[in-house]
Amino acid sequence: MPLILKKIHRLLYFISVLFFFSLCFPILYFLSKNPQRYYSHIVWFRKWISIISLHLVGIRFKINYEEPVDWSVPYIICPNHTSILDITALTYLCPQEFSFIGKIELLKNPVTRIFFKSIDIPVKRESKISAFKAFKRATELLKEGKSIVIFPEGKIDDEFPPMLHKFKAGAFKMAIENNIAILPVVIHNAYEIMWDDGSRFGSKPGVIEISVLKPIYFNGTENQKYDSIEIEVYEKMSKVWNRKS
Repeated sequence: MPLILKKIHRLLYFISVLFFFSLCFPILYFLSKNPQRYYSHIVWFRKWISIISLHLVGIRFKINYEEPVDWSVPYIICPNHTSILDITALTYLCPQEFSFIGKIELLKNPVTRIFFKSIDIPVKRESKISAFKAFKRATELLKEGKSIVIFPEGKIDDEFPPMLHKFKAGAFKMAIENNIAILPVVIHNAYEIMWDDGSRFGSKPGVIEISVLKPIYFNGTENQKYDSIEIEVYEKMSKVWNRKS
């Protein structure tokens, strides 16, 4: 597909997102005034705005499960991160109510701002105080039975094609301290359809393949170390990523 057509496709995608977001904005604005009460409603709008916008430009998802997932319990969901399409991939995949933890810069984005001011959790990477507040808020949501999505790499790779980079510790500390299972998710080829925000290579129609691995549970009676869990999750995800990449 020529680069000019990929650039046009990317533009059409963003127009699609803005169109549906604008249609829903008055309702979202009202709901966001009381996110505690309307949490599930905001999650619903986030899901369908993102999915319909992708479907209109010919992007679909294919999910493979290592084993069936019990969606009646909360998880700390840990996906790799190569594209802004990963966000929609998670909204498509997860039938639960959940919040993203993401960089504070998303508060400046006209679409993601309303979600990160209501149901999602912004964090400033360089600030220990911001990280502590994000950790505390995520813990509160987990106790309410909601799941948390954390991209353990912490960013999208600056190099193309992207690699699976070393994980940061936050998700694994949170899992152990709250006795919550980690759900590893490998998003295989989103970067081939739109790498990062598509500003360099544009985007194209296609099918994004997702592998959902077995949840990793914790035994509260065992003295588990978060770094050992981090290594275990990384090795399992890396094996699946390398097999299909």
